[in-house]
Amino acid sequence: LATMGYITPEITGKFPGYLSNSMNLKFADVPTGLAAISKVPALGWAQIVAYGGFCELSAGSDDWKTGTPGDYGFKVLTSSDPAEKNKKLSAELANGRLAMMAIIGM
Repeated sequence: LATMGYITPEITGKFPGYLSNSMNLKFADVPTGLAAISKVPALGWAQIVAYGGFCELSAGSDDWKTGTPGDYGFKVLTSSDPAEKNKKLSAELANGRLAMMAIIGM
């Protein structure tokens, strides 16, 4: 997902208009990657953090106490067999690590 977020604006273009009217900052002026951190205004980062916090705290906040994180009640992607489930979870972990290395290389 991070790789697609890095590549897609370069291929398809960026949103038209302004990211910040008061700072006269257009979406097209924001670079990709870590360079974007310094271009986004502080209030923009505050909005991102506030929205992330809202998403984390608003829906299912008791799940982390009472349920198993990531267990949505269906076995489509996992398995009832413990050995098969362990194999799939190990593959998912390896794929996640590979994705992290890919985005670091960009």
